Amino acid sequence: MSVHHAVLEATGIEKAYAHGLWPARHRIPVLCGVDITLAPGEVVGIVGENGSGKSTLMKILVGLLTADAGTVTYTGRLGYCPQEPVVYERLTCDEHLELFGRAYAMTREAERRARREIYTALGFEHYAGTRADHLSGGTLAKLNLGLALLADPEVLLLDEPYAGFDFDTYLKFWDLVGERRQTGRAVLIISHFVTDEERFDRIVDLRDGRAVPR
Repeated sequence: MSVHHAVLEATGIEKAYAHGLWPARHRIPVLCGVDITLAPGEVVGIVGENGSGKSTLMKILVGLLTADAGTVTYTGRLGYCPQEPVVYERLTCDEHLELFGRAYAMTREAERRARREIYTALGFEHYAGTRADHLSGGTLAKLNLGLALLADPEVLLLDEPYAGFDFDTYLKFWDLVGERRQTGRAVLIISHFVTDEERFDRIVDLRDGRAVPR
């Protein structure tokens, strides 16, 4: 794939963590030269066991963590759905989406339109006025995904996005992914398991610190 057509490209990503106490302190490598490329309209899955470095890689891709080596480049906006929702307990779903809309510099009209579409697509409009600390785990997962989708990002990065979904929401999730693919948006999904391989354009295994295509 030509890098000129990539919306996200990570090259030679390395990361190690210090372990133990001095003088026996040593570094344990987690990522050992990972390469990932995403093209417009591509849905890619990264699969690995717990401890394989999936979330570390995701945090490096979105800029929350600095790699020891390697580069990450992307075009357009990134949307990030972390494994653990990052929300404000006292804010409602509406208030979260409005707050994130302002952070994305969206117009009020664009934010409201996107908000309505997200509520409808994921089916949690009844919780628009409910505070985050009163939401069930499944509805919190919907809000988490909705915040990542709000600004219609060119690249959507999802870390275990459907862990809290029931089957109906799981299917709605894939409808959303399909719509993004059709409009040329790229989606990267990190998970410890994949049951519907046919929904992905490519699946990459994170193994021994490297990305291995299936």
